[in-house]
Amino acid sequence: MDYRFLGNSGLKITEITYGNWLTHGSQVEDETATACVHAALDAGITTFDTSDAYANGRAEEVLGAALSGQRRESLEIFTKVYFPTGAKGANDTGLSRKHIMESVDGSLRRLGTDYLDLYQAHRYDYETPLEETMQAFADVVRQGKSLYIGVSEWTAEQLRDGHVLATELGFQLISSQPQYSMLWRVIEEKVVPASRELGISQIVWSPVAQGILTGKYKPGHAPPEGSRGTDTKGGANMIKDFLSREDLLERVQHLRPVAEDHGLSMAQLAIAWVLQNDNVAAALIGASRPEQVADNVKASGVTLEADVLARIDEILGDAVVRDPAHTYDTSPKKRLV
Repeated sequence: MDYRFLGNSGLKITEITYGNWLTHGSQVEDETATACVHAALDAGITTFDTSDAYANGRAEEVLGAALSGQRRESLEIFTKVYFPTGAKGANDTGLSRKHIMESVDGSLRRLGTDYLDLYQAHRYDYETPLEETMQAFADVVRQGKSLYIGVSEWTAEQLRDGHVLATELGFQLISSQPQYSMLWRVIEEKVVPASRELGISQIVWSPVAQGILTGKYKPGHAPPEGSRGTDTKGGANMIKDFLSREDLLERVQHLRPVAEDHGLSMAQLAIAWVLQNDNVAAALIGASRPEQVADNVKASGVTLEADVLARIDEILGDAVVRDPAHTYDTSPKKRLV
């Protein structure tokens, strides 16, 4: 397993990072979730990402229990704050000082750790002054509750504004966590150049486009039983737009020979593809079975030459989503409760 520096910091993380967004505390039983975490550890993954909003805190609890007994200093544990949690009252959401300071303590308790390696703003909060948010994050760092601060799905302009305030307050933003895959490239035009300028790395989620790039969803066929496409707890809703595009599903099938030519599975090709971007520090993977972890980690260290990347671009063509405005669209403009 290869490591990469996270942003302009001395922190190294595994370039394939384990995330438990739609699985732990929800889609899979705790025993299976623990087996997946242990498979990640066995494969050399030491970096784990979660959020207080995943399964309303249960995902953090499951991850904390699964990592219990491991040497804490050998792990990098990330979580996030923004979305409604707990009783989901008026102040149980957003990036106010109140919510951040209460949420970090709750996350530490559920994860069973004294500190986080990275605490991330899960979205941009349009209803809280950015100065208030960044001051709260500065205090989280000074209190030793998190070593570093990052964000998720912030626009290039928001990254710049946050960077200025962080610098004034004596800390730095070192990471951005956006969606990024062969099919979803909205960060390339603005977010990535701004991040390079500011010393920020990407920790990208959904590098396999939530399963679409595995090739298991075939045009003209119903989603395979047990796949995310049949998940009634939210998974199917997340990929319904992809599944509705027969042309896209057809193009994805034409990626199979590319993967086979390089001795890769479709998922491995997709993960390796995002890791070719030198601004990407890590690709987030999830799993509902331990063997999925074992398969995905084989993308670490893979190099795809320029002609291969060009071939992929030619196959996918105009099926790729590139409009940078989608980053702005991701953050709610009002609190969700």
